[in-house]
Amino acid sequence: MNIILSEVNRSQLFKFRNCFVKHAALARAMSSLHRLKNNQLLGGEQQCMLLVGDTGTGKSKLINEFASAFPGYIDGNVFVKPVLVSRIPSKPDVEKMMIQLMSDLGQFGAETRKERKREAGLAEALVKVLKKCKTQIIIINEFQELIEFKSVEDRQRVANRLKLISEQAGIPIVLVGMPWASEISNEPQWASRLMCSIELPYFKIFSKSDRIEFVRFLKGLAMRMGFEEPPQLHSDEILFPLFSATRGEVRKIKHILDEVLFLALSRGESTVNKQLFVEVLDDVFFDKDNPFKLPIDEVPLSEVSKYASYNRYPAVESETFIGAQFSRKISTKELFSKN
Repeated sequence: MNIILSEVNRSQLFKFRNCFVKHAALARAMSSLHRLKNNQLLGGEQQCMLLVGDTGTGKSKLINEFASAFPGYIDGNVFVKPVLVSRIPSKPDVEKMMIQLMSDLGQFGAETRKERKREAGLAEALVKVLKKCKTQIIIINEFQELIEFKSVEDRQRVANRLKLISEQAGIPIVLVGMPWASEISNEPQWASRLMCSIELPYFKIFSKSDRIEFVRFLKGLAMRMGFEEPPQLHSDEILFPLFSATRGEVRKIKHILDEVLFLALSRGESTVNKQLFVEVLDDVFFDKDNPFKLPIDEVPLSEVSKYASYNRYPAVESETFIGAQFSRKISTKELFSKN
């Protein structure tokens, strides 16, 4: 059955689905991005940044939020692009990376096509276009793909070329990717250039300080749901089952709340409640062990203990990528007995 929302409700849902709520690590990362961009205007040697995080920690959302504050514009015959966001191409190498950067600048023309097989020629053309477009910061997403399956020599080649582009163009570079993208910091060319390295985490719940951070995040989301009175997402009856269902992954938290808000608006509810969560996990996410159906003391909780990793020398191909690992499950009752 198709559910048709009113224009007001559609707007309310759209705003929430696209909202950006900062937690501590996101705030640090956003502040560092602004600092790098502002420092570029001052000239001199540019520092760079490494931003890593497991699946669903909000890396892409952060990048898009930052870039949207500085949209490109036409100045005479030049397309000015203050923030260049580029994704590593499939089956990446240094040449493909530079071609992708040129393409994302909207300046991939005859000069670069003629020299596309020459790495040095591509780099020279890219630097010229970056200066022409007045780019102040380069953000390269999914950077771990340039490290995966690469030899030490290949990784050094990537590091050297990016370093030269940053130096010659006078532009800071932000490398964004999965946790193993941090291997680039082991390269001598980058060790001294990385102004900071920030990891976007999953939320945790076992310690009081971690729960406080999670509560703040939920309150921020509740404020953006568009109701006259923000729902009590941080109440025990919602907070603990929600954490149980998501294990602290920001993307999953947001997806569940998106569906809960949609269901509430479709029914004309004035807020969201626990029963809506029960239905969403049953009917949308097909959660066989729906934590919202359990007594609060019996809700199982597990938090991340180790983030995903890349195994360079696997015994079999299936062991190349190792997913995030989580602690043993404990009940809410056990958690309360500890602290």
